[in-house]
Amino acid sequence: MSKATPSRTGNAADSHDLIRVTGARVNNLKDISVEIPKRRLTVFTGVSGSGKSSLVFGTIAAESQRLINETYSAFVQGFMPTLARPDVDVLDGLTTAIIVDQERMGSNPRSTVGTATDANAMLRILFSRLGRPHAGGPQAYSFNVPKRIATGAMVAEKGAGEKTVVRKAVYAGGMCPRCEGMGSVTDFDLTALYDDSKSLNEGALTIPGYSMEGWYGRIFRGSGYFNPDKPIKKYTKKELHDLLYREPTKIKVEGINLTYSGLIPAIQRSFLSKDVDAMQPHIRAFVERAVTFTTCPDCDGTRLNPEARASKVHGKSIADLCSMQISDLAAWVRELKEPSVGPLLDALGETLDSFVDIGLGYLSLERPAGTLSGGEAQRTKMIRHLGSSLTDVTYVFDEPTIGLHPHDIQRMNELLLQLRDKGNTVLVVEHKPETIVIGDHVVDLGPGAGSGGGEVVFQGSVDKLRTSKTLTGRHFDDRAAVKESVREPSGALEIRGADLHNLQNVDVDIPLGVLTVLTGVAGSGKSSLINSSVADLDGVITVDQGAIRGSRRSNPATYTGLLDPIRKAFAKANGVKPALFSANSEGACPACNGAGVIYTDLGVMATVESPCEECEGKRFQAAVLEYKFGGKDITEVLAMPVSEAVEFFGSGDASTPAAHKILDRLADVGLGYLTIGQPLTTLSGGERQRLKLATHMGDKGGIYVLDEPTTGLHLADVEQLLGLLDRLVDSGKSVIVIEHHQAVMAHADWIIDLGPGAGHDGGQIVFEGTPSTLIANPTTLTGKHLANYVA
Repeated sequence: MSKATPSRTGNAADSHDLIRVTGARVNNLKDISVEIPKRRLTVFTGVSGSGKSSLVFGTIAAESQRLINETYSAFVQGFMPTLARPDVDVLDGLTTAIIVDQERMGSNPRSTVGTATDANAMLRILFSRLGRPHAGGPQAYSFNVPKRIATGAMVAEKGAGEKTVVRKAVYAGGMCPRCEGMGSVTDFDLTALYDDSKSLNEGALTIPGYSMEGWYGRIFRGSGYFNPDKPIKKYTKKELHDLLYREPTKIKVEGINLTYSGLIPAIQRSFLSKDVDAMQPHIRAFVERAVTFTTCPDCDGTRLNPEARASKVHGKSIADLCSMQISDLAAWVRELKEPSVGPLLDALGETLDSFVDIGLGYLSLERPAGTLSGGEAQRTKMIRHLGSSLTDVTYVFDEPTIGLHPHDIQRMNELLLQLRDKGNTVLVVEHKPETIVIGDHVVDLGPGAGSGGGEVVFQGSVDKLRTSKTLTGRHFDDRAAVKESVREPSGALEIRGADLHNLQNVDVDIPLGVLTVLTGVAGSGKSSLINSSVADLDGVITVDQGAIRGSRRSNPATYTGLLDPIRKAFAKANGVKPALFSANSEGACPACNGAGVIYTDLGVMATVESPCEECEGKRFQAAVLEYKFGGKDITEVLAMPVSEAVEFFGSGDASTPAAHKILDRLADVGLGYLTIGQPLTTLSGGERQRLKLATHMGDKGGIYVLDEPTTGLHLADVEQLLGLLDRLVDSGKSVIVIEHHQAVMAHADWIIDLGPGAGHDGGQIVFEGTPSTLIANPTTLTGKHLANYVA
């Protein structure tokens, strides 16, 4: 009997096989319309800043999430981010969007790789079933749950009377009581908290934000625990204890109920509850100056109490398993034959195998989530979706190959195809040809970046893209050649006995005065080598992939310090104060406080954002706009692209050398198309890193360390980056680049290859020498891929 197949045209539901975008105008998109096939893998390409993220994330994914959020109750929506409707005429055929982006994972110091996935939860259940001696339920093995003891009297009705029964209940938790599950204890340098020769009223406190002018002053003066006019060095033991260590206590000051807390509990709650790297620079500087972190001596950094550490399965405690490399842990789980928890072991094994498949087998479950790179965080988020039962959803990926060696990109491609083959729509923003080539459909945006982009310049198959005349099509098969001659080093940076993380007592000489590329598979020890031996040396300028911190009020002009000379030039030309030319200071429009938009809170409904009617979105008072410099007002200057501003401030009446110098650096790193007043929140990942590089190019230092500077760069932009690296070396600098891009490897003067594998299989130098030597005898993974690339 033949099997009936449904007709594609027989049912109206079958015709909805496209996502249609009509009239998209988000950021720099120029009223574009595009049709994207469902249940296929579509790759979005184009130069950095051409509008890929605006179309995929800012339009398609944003509208999908907004529509889903609106299905929740008003109460639930109050706890969710408010999403405005994207500026688009019609969006048709949307499905639920799951975004897997490069945002770093939460920097909560309690969050680890194990807690961020389901792996830790499954291990805790395993130990609650099989652990001997038995410590309790799953919570008894959790470092986030303290052990709690409760005693009290209960009245039980028995017969004609009542009987009082005293009960003691113990609720098991796995948290180490000394470090409270943090794994480290803190020691405070009291001299960094206050100047003991002064009184509180004289400004003794040197903690950021602790001023006697505001609420802190009222609380300290009204607490009655000490005399605010007495120098701290004359305090009694009790007064000093109350100032430093008193636990939160309710007090009444001037008829108002307030909470007084000692300085150290307050610092622990407000500053130390966050990851150090996520803090604002001035707070991080204070914490690094005032607080010393040491491994907890009670739990030896495992975060667990003695009962949880003593409970074992086949000779291993849960702390032992969490410290193992995930690839080894996966092998241990496979060897565990326990039919009573068979389904649990199968699920745990699949999760751990997913880590290995995705190229993260070198991590351990105890690794703090905040220390993962953007690429590692993105792949960790993917773990949750690989085993998901959801189908017919839209997965949106932002450059999933970031941080991946060419060897690992093939595995990533297989995972993307696996998601597609389950019946999902997969949208990928990508620059690497190795991933573009697997796309069923390609959408190329351009032709340029910023105001020169925002148009769809090509739609179709990969084969047709190759023959198209677009920038991506022309550069698709580009291959960088190895340099005919390499520079001679002027010296060497000697590293001896490096053993951070997985490094195996590495000895290596990094040549100075040349372009050196560090390469190797993800997790081979490249960043460990640099962080342990190079990054903290004098004269070393490190440009990493850490996020740029800034609000929607921040822009390239404020971030690079460019706005300072511009404000001073305006003030000098008009005989007024520089503060007038800042939208965050005296020049701000009073109606919108310099934001340019008015937010209207509609209670239970979504907050509405509308342009300020008084300043028309210009952010400045009308009076400020009457002051001109070089024939332009401050808003016209902030609206200039960098390339135009270079000319404006470079010569003529508006010549301003200090501003011109910063603008030259921005143009040098390929950001000539950005407007100097564009909000930082609208910049792509590649643009942010290059902005950071431009800022550091003005620093005084002889050695530059760049961490994957090709991140977010189009094929056509890599050539410009190589030119910039050459100019840095030719100006007398030493440049060390951690990189996976073969074009950068081929252009290097010297290559240091780490490996041979990741985690404990890496941490060794497997090659040192010139690119031509590596290609001539390709024995390492890097050598084989570089030889194929150049060929």
